[in-house]
Amino acid sequence: MNMQTKVAIIGVGLIGGSLALCFKGKPGLTVVGYSHSRDVMERIEARGVVDQVTMSLEEAALDADFIFLCVPVGILGHYLQKLSRLPLKPGCILTDVGSTKASIASAADALSLNNVHFIGGHPMAGSERSGVEAASTLLFENAYYVLTPSQHATEEAYQSLEKLLAYTKSHVIRVEPMLHDDIVGAISHLPHIIAVALVNQVRTYNESNELYRQLAAGGFRDITRIASSAPDVWRDILLSNKEVLLRLLEDWRCNVNQFAEMLAQENGEAIEQAFREAGEFRNELPERRKGAIQPLYDIYIDVPDVPGVIGQVATVLGVRQINLSNMQIIESREDVPGTLRLSFRDEEEMEKARNLLMKLEYSVYV
Repeated sequence: MNMQTKVAIIGVGLIGGSLALCFKGKPGLTVVGYSHSRDVMERIEARGVVDQVTMSLEEAALDADFIFLCVPVGILGHYLQKLSRLPLKPGCILTDVGSTKASIASAADALSLNNVHFIGGHPMAGSERSGVEAASTLLFENAYYVLTPSQHATEEAYQSLEKLLAYTKSHVIRVEPMLHDDIVGAISHLPHIIAVALVNQVRTYNESNELYRQLAAGGFRDITRIASSAPDVWRDILLSNKEVLLRLLEDWRCNVNQFAEMLAQENGEAIEQAFREAGEFRNELPERRKGAIQPLYDIYIDVPDVPGVIGQVATVLGVRQINLSNMQIIESREDVPGTLRLSFRDEEEMEKARNLLMKLEYSVYV
């Protein structure tokens, strides 16, 4: 890279801000951010994630060697059209961070992006927090970063983007846009639909009996946590992957019907086999690796039912500067020890806490 490489970040929120932090201060890189409003611009300036911030899209994109479109999926096409009308630098590499890739790839192919290399991107990392305040250089570390180069992008352009993304410490992987949408549809989009449908089914039952909500604490809440995802964000993601999801939902209906048939026929052997096969496949999945759905960084400890015990645990962690994001008592009765769930923002903090508490002879479970 030459000494005057300009990186433009269009949309400096969690993802855009984290990318900016990864690039800012690196040799020969200047990072410019674009904001659509003065309020957001001031928040970006306060957070200090970019070298310069502007409310002019043209100013941000002018002479940029790399442009990262970090806006919501629903308005990606709109910004792509805006950029296509600007005099972008010849050889500029344009990429996005959307959760679906076929629709944006199609939109890019339809536009006359002269001498511009469009390479779709999807960093498979996120956070339960949002906005530029949550930006972190650690967000992409050990996460998969999918790139889906268009037919107009050269191999040299792909290598340049891959080299730049090395600053994120992510694992870059090349995938065809439609294959990406098939896979992410199955491992992320479909699970979100199922979680929402399941929670709403129980919500309906709860209208006639409050016990449903009362007894749904703990495990049910954990396995359906993705049902609490941002409604407007997921509206756009699901609609942009409509064809894939309609096909996946049909497959899901077939699988649910098979289970109904097993139950109707009291086929215990088939039910057992289904659980066995699912368990075997699930046990082969990588642990503690960032993927399409954010992992939980939780540990559990047994605590006696005595006053002050939660304060003691919090103090022990605080003294060692281990940052807790949440604490919850799962169970506490006089006749049994309580279970305390400790939640952390990343794996490093979780591991430090686990090692410390084990040294202090707490019973720790992951």
